[in-house]
Amino acid sequence: MEAALKSIKKAQPILNSTSAEPERLEKVPALAKKYGAKVIALTLRPEGIPIEADARINIAVESLIPRMMELDFGMENLIIDPLVLTVSGCQQYCPHLIEAVRTLQYAWDPAPQISVGLSNVSNAVPNENRPLINRVYLAMLMGVGLQMMIANPFDEEQNDVIRWIETKDTSSPLARLYNKIAERTAAGEEPQTDDFDMSAPDQSAIWKTTQILLNKVIYADSYLMN
Repeated sequence: MEAALKSIKKAQPILNSTSAEPERLEKVPALAKKYGAKVIALTLRPEGIPIEADARINIAVESLIPRMMELDFGMENLIIDPLVLTVSGCQQYCPHLIEAVRTLQYAWDPAPQISVGLSNVSNAVPNENRPLINRVYLAMLMGVGLQMMIANPFDEEQNDVIRWIETKDTSSPLARLYNKIAERTAAGEEPQTDDFDMSAPDQSAIWKTTQILLNKVIYADSYLMN
């Protein structure tokens, strides 16, 4: 990490990553401070990733942020990653991650930045279903205020979702639907069947995807066929 930091001259680097594991928390933020880098901090303890949103927030408030303050590390250089896990194996984590993103923005003043690895949600999912799961989860996370992520910049349909929600574009049925999903999530509500035109195959698929991401229906690789 230090060798890489020494070589970067034209931009502020981002160091990926620290966690609340004692050795990493001791060394990585100090390295970022030394070289003026941003640092991504994972809500991860030695015993693993907690399921509940409150437990992830506690890691940030009780371990990650205090370490940064100890180093006089600017909050504008801290990026907290509350950790997206796959719907195919850790389905119960998906709704808790949404609430963690919502709450982390109010966990400290000034608030740290928040980022996620979006496509992690669809790891181990059949390739043909991955982009849809990513896009629907993205709409939910943008609804609760996510402004930064690691994602595929070449997914044009995903880029459409970002643009629709950022600009509140409702000029097409899909644009209206993704905005509605973001609005529902922002209000702490779940999408409703009335929000969808179930006669449209693409909207029906999005509805089914919301249900697996909210842990309402047990995920299976064939969930779109049910």
